[in-house]
Formats: sequence, C-alpha cells, structure tokens
Amino acid sequence: MAALTIGQVAHRTGVATSALRYWEELGLLTSVRTAGNQRRYDRSTIRRVSFIRAAQRVGLTLEEIAAALTTLPQARTPTAADWARLSRTWRQRLDDQIARIERLRDELDSCIGCGCLSLRSCALNNPSDALAQRGPGAVLLEP
Repeated sequence: MAALTIGQVAHRTGVATSALRYWEELGLLTSVRTAGNQRRYDRSTIRRVSFIRAAQRVGLTLEEIAAALTTLPQARTPTAADWARLSRTWRQRLDDQIARIERLRDELDSCIGCGCLSLRSCALNNPSDALAQRGPGAVLLEP
C-alpha cells in the first residue's frame, strides 16, 4: 500500500500541514523521507491524527496526548481499546474541567447581571485572590 504525502494526510484528516509538521516535531507522528526529502506517512497515521484531534476536543494538551501515546507498544496507532483505557485515566481531569466550566457559566450570569467588571473584586476574573489586599500588579515580584 502506498504511503501518503503530507498533503494527502492533511486533506483526509482536515488538519493543516503546518500542524502535522509540528506534531511530528513533538514526536506525536512519524514519517519517512523520500530521496527528495519529502515526508511520507503510513496510512495508519490517519487514525493517529484522529486520536490526537479527539483528545484535543476533550481538552487535553499536546503534552498529555504525547504521554498517552508513549504508553502504546512499539509506538503503534491507538485502537478503540487503547482509547477506552486512556480515557478512563482522563476521567477525573475531565470531570474537574466540566465543574470549572459550569462554575464559569454560573458566575458569568451573575457578572453580566451586576456589570461591575472589576478586576480587583470580580469573582470571575480574579477568583479567590488572596493577594488582592496587597495591592494591584505583580505583588509577588516586589521586594
């Protein structure tokens, strides 16, 4: 089966070629080079890119995705079973993220209602700011 060019992978996955090159630089993807130094990707790269995109959609960072991919034997493409196993490890992180988003939604309603827009006292822009009483700015950097 013929290897895919970077343009073909980009077309099939909807990911920009610049992102594919960056992900390869980070070690998320691998390619081989032709005699003319052009990238060629195995067809399984499409599934790997889909895995990366799905992980990003649930809010994972590229670092977290890279860590997950390193748990796969022989750097193989993730399977449905891999996704199920890895997603269990992300469940608490995602639950925390959902809770933060729900709090943001609830606080946003009250912020729009009061219209204070105060960076010093607004719970939305400055939640639990224990340093506010020391004044504005980078108070930790002051002598």
